[in-house]
Amino acid sequence: MSNLISAPAAPFKPCIVVPVYDHEHAVGPVVRALLSHGVPCILVDDGSAAPCARVLDELARQAPRQLDLVRHARNQGKGAAVLSGFRRAAQLGYSHVLQIDADGQHNCADVPLFLATAGAHPAAVVTGYPVYDASVPAIRLYCRYLTHVCVWMNTLSLQIKDSMCGFRVYPLAPVLALAGRRAIGSHMNFDSDILVRLYWDGLEVVNLPTRVSYPSDGVSHFRMWRDNVLMTRLHLTLLAGMLWRFPRLLARTWRAR
Repeated sequence: MSNLISAPAAPFKPCIVVPVYDHEHAVGPVVRALLSHGVPCILVDDGSAAPCARVLDELARQAPRQLDLVRHARNQGKGAAVLSGFRRAAQLGYSHVLQIDADGQHNCADVPLFLATAGAHPAAVVTGYPVYDASVPAIRLYCRYLTHVCVWMNTLSLQIKDSMCGFRVYPLAPVLALAGRRAIGSHMNFDSDILVRLYWDGLEVVNLPTRVSYPSDGVSHFRMWRDNVLMTRLHLTLLAGMLWRFPRLLARTWRAR
């Protein structure tokens, strides 16, 4: 018998949210691959410069019935962009959001699998865990593993295989309820922060393997000092939050076993 939270009464109505910041070379192929699956898409322009803004305008012009474009006047960070997309999705009546990055690292062919899994488990978060090819930088791989260990400590569970993958499906209602009562990391700390807190709120996590590659000409907005400081602060904050949740989290892990 599954221990996933029972499905909500609302119908499963997903869309895709793509946060974009100066990915003018990658975002076109990513969006065209996503639209081939027939799922509506919300692009969030997080204060991109003119070249990328023009690409997004043209994509929206070419597919007005499938694409919705949200704009930030200035760059606010990946997490803030994703949350803007979530709020727009709620306004448009969607029940679930598939989040995917605009940089071309993720395998868009896996979208149907992620959505089918989310439809079968509509009260859970369906998140990818990367299957890397030879292009992955070794330093990123080791740093990610450190984050994994911190997340396992902060949840007292191994249920979250990877908390940093930017390819996942969220049920909108619990996400917006969480964002309405507390601030979520607005930069690269978003993916880990929201996943741990949704787990604390009782949501189950379904992990799916997905291929991830690092294009040689890819654009990364990870800022070594700023984002590592943010991640360190995040894990210390989550550790403090775990301590007073310790009995409940331990009981949950025990029941799962």
